[in-house]
Amino acid sequence: MAGYKNIVLVGASGAIGKIILDGLIASFSFNITVLSRKESKASFPAGITVHKSDFSDADLEAAFKGQDAVISAVGATAFGEQKKVVDAAIRSGVLRFIPSEFSSNSQNEAVLKLAPFFGQKKELIEYLRTKQSDGLSWTAIATSGLLDWGLENGFLEFNVANRTATIWDGGNQSFTLTNEKQLGQAVVSVLQHPQETRNKYLYIASVETTQNEILAALEEATGAKWSVKATTTEDQVDEGFKKLGAGDFSGAFQLVRATCYGNTPGLQANYAKDVTLANDVLGLKLESVRDTVKCVVA
Repeated sequence: MAGYKNIVLVGASGAIGKIILDGLIASFSFNITVLSRKESKASFPAGITVHKSDFSDADLEAAFKGQDAVISAVGATAFGEQKKVVDAAIRSGVLRFIPSEFSSNSQNEAVLKLAPFFGQKKELIEYLRTKQSDGLSWTAIATSGLLDWGLENGFLEFNVANRTATIWDGGNQSFTLTNEKQLGQAVVSVLQHPQETRNKYLYIASVETTQNEILAALEEATGAKWSVKATTTEDQVDEGFKKLGAGDFSGAFQLVRATCYGNTPGLQANYAKDVTLANDVLGLKLESVRDTVKCVVA
């Protein structure tokens, strides 16, 4: 079948939502509606339809009427609200739902032990499977961490401004990461290839790498020796859970990093080796760590 044309994006003002919106706009392929909360002050580019919603059932149905696909890019505090969005999408005749995955593999038990808050993501995939007979298909996209995004804002614990890095367990554990542009392209490709991506959990990657390879690329690009702090998975995970228990949500960031950097058995953080990459299906190529690092440093 031909690709989808009329698209609603929920959570477009968040970090992931902005990346997806940029990808949709850059493709020139879609009529885009952003679903925004009534009280939101976020602004969006010209040419985007903005539906201010109170997220009631009736209002969601009105927003979804005549739409082909709904993409959810909501943050962790709204993971649990996605079932309501799915139900409204079904009642409105939406054909495809893309849930807010866009991170580590929520289908993996080792990941869920480290990041229990991803359990709501897993539950939603299970819920979507039960709704396939109602006419709504779905596609989930696991990206692991985001490389360029996480280097720019320090999330990956490489501080470009200060030339400092935190390296886990010696830094030779391999994993995959995805760049922002390829995340956007993956979503666009799913919408353009409905049949090939129907009711599937897809894994994508831009690079297959290690912390030490990223560090070497950063030292080369900055022409400086970086200061390194050594840590372990055990220390990071213990601290992450302690912080979360005390109501400090920064602990969740440590646990999300652990799903990528950690040496936990069964983690399958290297999507290129541990699972089947969907890069070919979506027209994505593996990229160079050095090229990505050069762009970030520049």
